[in-house]
Amino acid sequence: MFARLDDIKERYKELETKLSDPDVIKDQKTYRQLAKEHSDIGEIVRTYDRYLRVQEEINENKQMLNDSDPEIRELAKDELESLEKESDQLQEKLKVLLLPKDPNDEKNILLEIRAGTGGDEAALFAADLFRMYSRYAEKKGWKVELLSAHETGIGGYKEVIALISGDKVYSRLKYESGTHRVQRVPETETQGRIHTSAVTVAVLPEADEVDVEINPQDLRIDVYRASGAGGQHVNKTESAVRITHIPTGLVVQCQDERSQHKNKAKAMKVLAARLYELKQQEQQKQLTEERRSMVGSGDRSERIRTYNFPQGRVTDHRIGLTLYKLEDIMQGEIDEIIEALGTHFQAKALAQSTKEQPSENRSAA
Repeated sequence: MFARLDDIKERYKELETKLSDPDVIKDQKTYRQLAKEHSDIGEIVRTYDRYLRVQEEINENKQMLNDSDPEIRELAKDELESLEKESDQLQEKLKVLLLPKDPNDEKNILLEIRAGTGGDEAALFAADLFRMYSRYAEKKGWKVELLSAHETGIGGYKEVIALISGDKVYSRLKYESGTHRVQRVPETETQGRIHTSAVTVAVLPEADEVDVEINPQDLRIDVYRASGAGGQHVNKTESAVRITHIPTGLVVQCQDERSQHKNKAKAMKVLAARLYELKQQEQQKQLTEERRSMVGSGDRSERIRTYNFPQGRVTDHRIGLTLYKLEDIMQGEIDEIIEALGTHFQAKALAQSTKEQPSENRSAA
């Protein structure tokens, strides 16, 4: 581990030199690439530098334990205990920082929410979840762009798809994919009985042009008149767009914009993200079950969370976390859940990494 850290530190110094080179500065593409790499490994280098300083201080205090002055020996002993604790913490942090990064962590996402079992109540909860994620995005300074929405007549969504753009959106929300269950008394329930409904959430990394290549010849594009709420224009112009990807059979459609071109652009974003997801799934099939478990399957059929309104309780079943602050959570205060999930899956990845590391390498580290 430390040999690798030394290599990273050398690379960091090399990058600093290159970033001050006038020729590199002129080439903006190269400069941005090097600046990103410099930023990515910066925390590792800073943590390692602190770790090395702590080791020096530990050695100094160990020597002071032999001092003739008992007061100095006592001070050295107290400081040594604190330094050794910090050393252990820094070493654990370095192990986490050296874990392979998810290449999608920096990306924007497509958030897809669909009503499942539960009829109108499921559709209403789909709208509640969309509002929750929108408010969370607002708190983070992210942008939410509605791409497609299939509304019900009572304020719910059968399906809603949105693009959320900002800083490391996927890294924060990637563990939200799955089945979200709600237990509450519907407004239409006259006898006060609690109903259980389900909504599926999918978090897809936005596909870059380099991630997935779409051949125009593989597409069938249909235009038609939009239907539903949206003003008089919806039935007068053929602005709605349906795109079928013939090789996979994937179908996406968008009718929210007045312009056919805007609807087509939005539909293409959704199609690209879904094709990228298929590509990732194919790659995942080639990995072992142990490797897949490091990041979680993200299977949408997996019940991941329950929102119990009568008890004001939210439970994430993957990590056994229960919080009695449902009202705050529905207002977008979900950082506590997000942080706990990140820590959980990080720990699993670290345990897997340690398990796979050859014993001779572990002893050397």
